[in-house]
Amino acid sequence: MLLLAAAISAVLVFFLVVLLTLYVQHVRRMDLFHRLEKYNITRADRKPKEEMRLSDYLMQYLKKISAPIVERGPAQALDFKMRQAGLPLLGGEFLVGSLILSALVGIGTWMLTLMPAPAFFAAWFTLLMLWVLVSFRIRRRRNAFTEQLGDCLNTVANALRAGYSFQQAMDVIAREMEPPISEEFAQVTREVSMGVLLETSLESMNQRIGSSDFDLVVTAVLIQREVGGNLAQILDNISDTINERIRMKREIKTLTAQGRLSAWVLLLLPFAIAGFMYVANPSQIMTLITHPLGRMALGVAFVLEIFGYLVIRRIVNIEL
Repeated sequence: MLLLAAAISAVLVFFLVVLLTLYVQHVRRMDLFHRLEKYNITRADRKPKEEMRLSDYLMQYLKKISAPIVERGPAQALDFKMRQAGLPLLGGEFLVGSLILSALVGIGTWMLTLMPAPAFFAAWFTLLMLWVLVSFRIRRRRNAFTEQLGDCLNTVANALRAGYSFQQAMDVIAREMEPPISEEFAQVTREVSMGVLLETSLESMNQRIGSSDFDLVVTAVLIQREVGGNLAQILDNISDTINERIRMKREIKTLTAQGRLSAWVLLLLPFAIAGFMYVANPSQIMTLITHPLGRMALGVAFVLEIFGYLVIRRIVNIEL
């Protein structure tokens, strides 16, 4: 067991040394090029390449490794999640990177503990946390988009009154506003310039964002393009509605802060107490693990904890 752990450690250290050596050699070459350019020794028409970081090398190797599975079905399904999260990765690249990282964490845990169970748990926990982070990024990006939507609609309405077309107004949003809303409208502008219908591009954007507020905007724009009307006035009304909904959501979030905090306290406090008791009096807390009735009590308590947390979250989660 020790010999196998030592061999795996040696292989990991070898690959790390190789990557660091390649990176140092590249930096030295770039540094020499910049010093020669200072004295005008390099060719005038030759531009210095942008210095590549170690992360750039890792991304290149990741793209090569994930190339065989990028075009397959599961990887293509993950592409949509990557676009929702605003990550500059393909689905296959994220999948391969997640598996490699979880495997490295599992191997590292196994080398530290020399036990397969903690290593297996650490690998799966790492994989789960990566997916949780992607979901958190999607939710945060959606909330940031909704926060910007009111100002975006006011800008579009003012641009329409000034004589701009709707597509020109989207160009203004892509240039003047901050991400993520500028990135999404810039993508719509690029798709339209490549021949995609505006309606199709807006529907794709609506699916990526997944916001009920923006769904209202897309529906209003599509109806106006079919039957006509004053789009600037329509967007003003929608902007007022969205701003009022945002204000109400903030007020509800403030009023329900105590309930949400109680849910987290209810969920985490038993684990904190168990950890304190394990440090202070291990024999007392180990009775719950070694005795059959203790394990049964732990199972019932865990189920009730989850049930109580879900009930409190259900009560404080008010949909508008």
